[in-house]
Amino acid sequence: MSTRTLYVARHGAADPFGELTEAGQRQTELLGRRLAGLPVDAVWHSPLPQAARSARILGTSLPDVPVWEAAELIDHVPHVPDEMPAAWAGFFDGFSAAEAASGAALADALTARFACPTGEETHEVLVTHAYQVAWLVRHALDAPPARWLGLSCGNTALTVIQYRDGLAPTVLLYNDMGHLPPELRWTGFGPGVRP
Repeated sequence: MSTRTLYVARHGAADPFGELTEAGQRQTELLGRRLAGLPVDAVWHSPLPQAARSARILGTSLPDVPVWEAAELIDHVPHVPDEMPAAWAGFFDGFSAAEAASGAALADALTARFACPTGEETHEVLVTHAYQVAWLVRHALDAPPARWLGLSCGNTALTVIQYRDGLAPTVLLYNDMGHLPPELRWTGFGPGVRP
């Protein structure tokens, strides 16, 4: 049975203008070393600069692997709950119905393109954003749409999801930072105690 394996990662730490910081570049280099021993067929990235730069850095560790842009990986809010959790009310304040519909359409495009078997054995790296990682994990677990809200991921943390014909998706790893030294872990999160 053929398996589609997605190695999904949030881009490296970036400044407010989308440029990778020194830490973000180092995080991405370390992720590249981790992925170098795998049979990767393609690296796909969001059009945004922090993801595009991260993908190019990964490409140096995967020299014969094509690096391509995928519009479906763009950063967006994939789902706006009908019943708003109180903790998220401020986040969604002023979010219009048109913005919610656009986000839902982008989320559908993301899962239609990547969250499915391909009919052959493939290994693909997706360099994207925290919300898209959360959406793919939520989708793989068949969790209610609003559950993406509680799934955060760190910069260059690795999530691995497999897809096979006739079977439910399998989440093999989520938010794994084993390739990062302690000082480069947990970036991209708010303040708090981390394991």
